[in-house]
Formats: sequence, structure tokens, C-alpha cells
Amino acid sequence: MSIFARKPVNMMLDAAETDAHGNVLERSLGLRNLVMFGVGSAVGVSLFVQTGPEAAIHAGPAVALSFVLASIACLLAALCYAEFAGLVPVAGSAYSYAYATMGEGVAWLIGWCLLLEYLMSGALVAIGWSGYFTATLHSFGINLPDAISGAPLAVDQATGHIFASGRVIDLPAMLVTLFVSWLLLRGTKLSATVNDVIVGAKILAIVAVVVGAAGYVDPHRWVPFIPPNTGESGHFGFSGVMRSAGILFFAYVGFDSISTLGQETKNPQKTIPLALMLALAICVVLYVSVSLVMTGIADYHTLNVADPIAEALKQQSGHLAWARWCVSIVAVFGLLSTLLVSLLGQVRIFYAMGRDGLLPASFASVHPRYNTPHVGTIVTGVGAAFFAALFPLDLLGDLVSIGTLLAFAVVSGGVIILRHTMPDVPRPFRTPFMPYTPLLAIASCVALMFSLSGGTWWRLVLWLVMGGAVYAAYGYRHSKLRAVK
Repeated sequence: MSIFARKPVNMMLDAAETDAHGNVLERSLGLRNLVMFGVGSAVGVSLFVQTGPEAAIHAGPAVALSFVLASIACLLAALCYAEFAGLVPVAGSAYSYAYATMGEGVAWLIGWCLLLEYLMSGALVAIGWSGYFTATLHSFGINLPDAISGAPLAVDQATGHIFASGRVIDLPAMLVTLFVSWLLLRGTKLSATVNDVIVGAKILAIVAVVVGAAGYVDPHRWVPFIPPNTGESGHFGFSGVMRSAGILFFAYVGFDSISTLGQETKNPQKTIPLALMLALAICVVLYVSVSLVMTGIADYHTLNVADPIAEALKQQSGHLAWARWCVSIVAVFGLLSTLLVSLLGQVRIFYAMGRDGLLPASFASVHPRYNTPHVGTIVTGVGAAFFAALFPLDLLGDLVSIGTLLAFAVVSGGVIILRHTMPDVPRPFRTPFMPYTPLLAIASCVALMFSLSGGTWWRLVLWLVMGGAVYAAYGYRHSKLRAVK
């Protein structure tokens, strides 16, 4: 059987009814839960951590424009995701969509990219959490030893080379990853409830800080809005804005995670498309507002720190001390929700691939008491904890972005293919302005991919080669679709 053999949608829906051992993923999530999962994932490291370094190194005050450009690309892709989510409401997201439209080989490729996307995203969030946690402890006079509060590896911003930092392990990042994994193991509904509370508080606090700090904005700090290019591509100028947009795109992994929960959502054909749109709208407003206020109250050159929002507020000579404390506390607790959703998405990708035989069947087993894919949860938690403990934020951010962009581009192309191969299938949501919307989504994602550094591309190629080897050694031989054929 060809590696391009497609898995019929009706077979996906039948397989989604039970796991390999006859257990069922409970449909316990509603619209509010999904919107909160999306916002909880997206409003995280990109907002609290990466906004500052991106302003300082690549985009200046135009980091707000970078968020807008990334949001446009995400909106176009989200319209394509919404059609698939209504048509194929199963776990697996882009992996399952590619399986239905482009065949097993492409599906494996996307599943492997999603592994890069979610696992590294979880590690990335844990590293960001560790930075804010360490800074918050420092403000209370508690200083963690450097040896256990940072990654032993670092990246040279100018050359992209990796070198030893002199530290041993990022212990806070590792421990918080294991804690959130334990929480996920206890059940999706419990995780959703905790996430709802944290995200609600996070949104209210961010709005309060933006409103309170808006009165201290100096518009002169936004001039020039796009600083002139330094002579090197990606360092200010429009190329810097694009580079920043490509890096910050990793924030939108949260929108893919919404569609991974199709098998646990009530009325997924309508709920998932609506949740995608609502979550994106909320996030765009928060991203742009925070980035404009932050660069309006502080010199963007000073924001290349682990806690840039708190640093910007500190520069107002104590006038916004309450806001600084608020941001630090909210970041420490709020990033937990981001980490939770990142790990949750990876577990559901493992579940779908195990269900199809491309990974061991144990990944598709559901715990009889907690109704969660416990094997995938444990593997994901341990893997993310490993990367969080050893690797720097700079390296992982680029990898997450390029993996997310590739997945979004493939899903957008899949919508066009499925319109031709299955034109008569009922679609609760139809991507508007076909085929222009998916074509623009593909073009946007590819443009942002090419804005990233050459080193990121080489690491992606290496990852894909590794994935091809794993597929040849295991997935190709154990595919359930191949057995049926």
C-alpha cells in the first residue's frame, strides 16, 4: 500500500468511539473550556517573556505589528482548521486532517512536526515560568543558586551557535513540568476547571495592568515605530518585524490544541470553530495592547530580560509598583495554564497516532479511572521536563514556530484537497472565499517560515529525517490502515 493512502473520514469517526482497550474519552468540554484552553495556551511565554527580547533585538516598538502579522496568518489558518474540526471531530488535529486528505506519509510528517511543536512548546513555557518564578523570589530576597536555575546550554544571538552556559540544570522548569503532567493525568475535566480559573484571573489582571499603565505611555518612545535596519537581515527594519512575527507565531500553538480536543468536546462540529474564532480575537487584543503599552513606558532596548513587562513597569519610578507585583504573580500562576494546554495537545497527538498504529498501542490506552491517555501523558511530561531542564528558551522558540507554521500550511492545503475529493460531505462550518483563504494561509505561513534563521531550518530538516527513520522502522510496519488494505 502506498504511503499516500488516505484514511477515510468514516473510519476515523468509528475508531474514535473507543480506545484500544474499549475505554472512551469522555465528552466533558464546552465552549467556555475550549476558549479558555486556547487563550490559556496563547497568552503565555510570547506575551510575558518573548515580547521584550523581540522588541529589543528584532522589531522595536513594531513588535505590536509583528503580533498583528502573525495573527493574520493564524486567522487564515484557523478558518481552515474550523472546517476540518467540524468535519472530523476526533483527536489528532492537523495529523488526523492530513491523514484524511494527503495520506499516511504526510500525516506522519505532520504528527512528527506536532511532536516538535507541543513538546518543545511545553518546555519553552516551563523555562519562561522558571524565569519569572526566580525573579519573583529574588524580589522577596530569596535567591536560587545559578547552577540550578538555568539551562546548561545557551545560544549566541549573533551566530546561532550553541555553547555551555556554566549552569547545571533548570530545576524549577523541570519540576513545574512534572507537576502539571501529574495534574493532566488526573483528568481532563479537572484540568479544564483549573485552567478556567487561572486564565480568567490572568485576563483580568492583564487588562488592569494595561489600563493602569496606559496613562504613563510616552508616544515619543514609539518613534521611529520601525527602527532602521542595522544592515543585517532580521535586525530591525521590516525584515526584523517579519523575523519577530515568525518567532512569536509559536504563541498560536494554542489554537491547534483546541482542535486536538475534538473527541472530548460536546457538540464539536459547532463548538470548536466558534472557540477558535473567540480565542483568537481575545488574544490579538491582549497581545497588541500589552506590547504597545510596554514599549510606550520603557525604552525597548532595555527589555531583553527574563521578565520584560515587570522591567518596563519598574522604569516608572515606583508609580506602577502595584502593577509590577501583579504581573509577576500572574505570570507565575498564569504560565501554568499555558504549560497545561501545551502538554495536553501533545498527549492527544500521541493518542491519535497510537490509535492508528503508527506508535505503540499503549499511547492510545485510556486510564480506567481518570479517563485520560496515561501512557502518553507520562511520556510527554518526562520528555518536556528533560528539554526544559537542559535547553535555552531562544533555541526552542524558533523550533516551535517553524513546526507550527508547517502544520498550519498543510492543514490549509488539506481543505482544498478535501473540497475536491469529498465535495458532498456535510460541513457544519465552511471556510469562506475558497480557494483564496487557504491559499493566502499557505502563503502567509511559508513567508513567516522563511523569515526564520537558516539554523532553524537545518534543525527542522534534521528533525524530519529522524522522523522518517522512526516511521520506516515502526509506523510503516504497524499501520492499522495498511493492515485493513
